[in-house]
Order: sequence, then structure tokens, then C-alpha cells
Amino acid sequence: MKISPNDRSILRQLAIQIAEFAALPTHKEKAELWRRLNDLEPVRPMVWINEVPWHEMNVNDELTLRTEKEFCQQIETDLRRTIYQWQHLPGDMIIEPKLVIQDTGFGIREETDVVKFDEQNNIISQDYHPQIQSEKDVEKIKNPVISLDAEATERNFQLLHDLFGDILPIEKRGMIRSWFAPWDQLVMWYGVEEALTDLVLRPELVHLTMNRLLEAHLARLDQHVALNLLSFSEGNFRVGSGGLGYTRELPKPNFNPHRARTMDQWGFATAQIFCDVSPQMHEEFALTYERRWLERFGLNYYGCCEPLHNKIHILKAIPNLRKISMSPWIDVEQAVANVGGKYVFSYKPNPAIVATVEWHPDLARKNLEDVLEKARGCHIEIILKDISTVRYQPQRLWEWEKLAMELVEKYE
Repeated sequence: MKISPNDRSILRQLAIQIAEFAALPTHKEKAELWRRLNDLEPVRPMVWINEVPWHEMNVNDELTLRTEKEFCQQIETDLRRTIYQWQHLPGDMIIEPKLVIQDTGFGIREETDVVKFDEQNNIISQDYHPQIQSEKDVEKIKNPVISLDAEATERNFQLLHDLFGDILPIEKRGMIRSWFAPWDQLVMWYGVEEALTDLVLRPELVHLTMNRLLEAHLARLDQHVALNLLSFSEGNFRVGSGGLGYTRELPKPNFNPHRARTMDQWGFATAQIFCDVSPQMHEEFALTYERRWLERFGLNYYGCCEPLHNKIHILKAIPNLRKISMSPWIDVEQAVANVGGKYVFSYKPNPAIVATVEWHPDLARKNLEDVLEKARGCHIEIILKDISTVRYQPQRLWEWEKLAMELVEKYE
């Protein structure tokens, strides 16, 4: 692939900016703060913003692409977004420069009716068509087959090395995090209402489906291990639905720097659809399977958008559990009492605060203050995510970041 002089010049100038930002001492300082948080040491609450509505963020053409080749535009998009976030809403982000592994999938894809409210927004409303209605349908779930195009990987590596090698280090990396959310998949194939009612009406079918799905995920993970396609996930990588993964507890003893093991990684699981499912049913239909996945990892993060304040007692059985997601719908006082200082309290403010008709920064500040006051003594990260819209007023996110950073400095 040939890159035009114009595209090359644009990308190199952006890379120079990234390199300048990455050289700032604040990144080492913040990496240490993340490390202390994840190792359950005293530290101020950490702040991170992700899942941003980038289609609403462009100000003064800061995100406008200027390269022409599609390959270059993909790189340019990542570089411009990193620079933009660092300049406007950094929180406790850390800058760094990633091997894409593709597989055959699970043999079944969701069928949906889609409703869009904004053609520029990739957040959509979907109504799923059930495809698993009997035991025979469970056979549709196949074991994925991993494929790695080593030649293409090497070509891309050499291309990027030629483009950026004298500015930024280029690394080949394998899979650094294993997102295990079987219930997110199952409801897309099974139907939301059908899956939840069958917990009572046809529990044997649900168990059969979950077991088949777990086996498919484990088969894919085993292929990653056998092909040496894992990388250590300690460092500047997102952990579950939370913040960054710096820790002294990974990799585990006797590790081989040339062959990562699952025990050298962070693991993750969630059952978001179980918001109103009882702890007993959560244990039977989710944790029973999730624990078989999570037991393979050195440290674990559990949860995403489901409220877990009343389920900590069943989560304690998860091996190597370190972080628990605390969604906007938790009872904060009960959550604090149950989590205490035993786990990282991964708090998710309600992103609707930046999506209202009128922006109320005072209310956003008060909401955060209330949680931070109640959670004194906890190890806290504040993760603003799932931001569908800021009503094309990106300054709302900029202001939220500033007020959040001001507040956390008071709560070490």
C-alpha cells in the first residue's frame, strides 16, 4: 500500500502531537494513581470518560479528517480523537499507541427491527427477533474459529513502522481483554421477554443455551491461548466497563514475557439484562456459568449497567474479584455498606445528566458530591460512559470533566 505524501504528512504531524503529550510526566503520575486504586491502596477517586458521541464533538474542525485513503482515515480518526480528549476532557486518561484478531463468530447473528433518532449516531433502538425457541435451535450456536493473517499483520506493522517508527513506538499486541457478556448475546438471539420469562417457564432450555454459549466462548479462548495470541492486560487498557488496568498483581509469578496466560490478564463478565432478577436467579442462570470463565483470569471485573448493590454477597464467590460496577441505578448507601474497602467501587454517573434539554452543571456537581460523600472509605473510580448525546453541545462534557476533577481532589 502506498501512502501519498499529503496523507503521510498529516498523520506524522498528528503523531508528533501525540508523542509530545505522551512525554508529559503527568502520565506516569496518573499510571501510579491507577495502580494504587486497583491494588486497593489509599488514593483519590479516579475519573475516566469513554463511549463519547463523537459525531457531536467536532469543534473548530478538530475532528475533521484531511487524509484521503481509507486506511489513513482510520488512523487519523484515532489520533484526532486522542488529541481532542486530551485537550478537552482528559480526566485521568493516559496516552499510548494496538493487532486485530478476527474469527468466524458464533454462527448465529441477531435479527432486529431498528429505530434511529439521529442518523449520525451509532446508538440505536432495536427490537430482536427470537431465533432460539427450542432445544434444536441451541445447535445453531457454533464454536468460533480463530484466524490470523500473519502476512497482513506484518505488512501493517511495517507500514506503520515506516510511517511513525521514528516518532512513536509500534507494538504488535494480541487480545488484551476478554469481554464475556453471554446474556447480552443470548437476549439478541432469544428475545428479551422470552429469555426472562423462560427463567421460570423453561429453565432447562435456558441452562442448555447458556452452557452451549459458555462452551463456545471457552473454545475461542482456548484457541487464543494455543496460538499464543494473548497479551498482558496490565497497563493502559480498559478493564471491563471501568477504568484502566494498572496493577502490580499482574502478570502472575513465573510468567513468560513471550507467551501471556489468561492468569496474566484481567477478566470480565456481566449480565446486564438481570437488573430486576433476584440474587438467587442471578446465581443460578448467570454466575454459575460466569465463574467458569472468570476462574481462568488473574484479576476480575464484574458488571456493567445492572445495579449490583444487593448482590455483593453472591459476587464474593467470584475468584480474584477486584472491581464491581456500580451503575446509575444503585442504592448508593447499600452499595457502599456492602462493598466497603474490599473491592474497587466502579461508579457510573447517569449520562442523562449531559443529555437534558438544559445543561445543569450545578446538579451534576451535586450528584457527584452526594455519591463521593457517601462513599468515603471506598476505593472509587468514576466512569462516565454510554453517552448517547450531549445535544450537540460538546462543552457540556468539557465542563463535566472539570467539575469532576475538582471534586475528586477533595476526597483522597
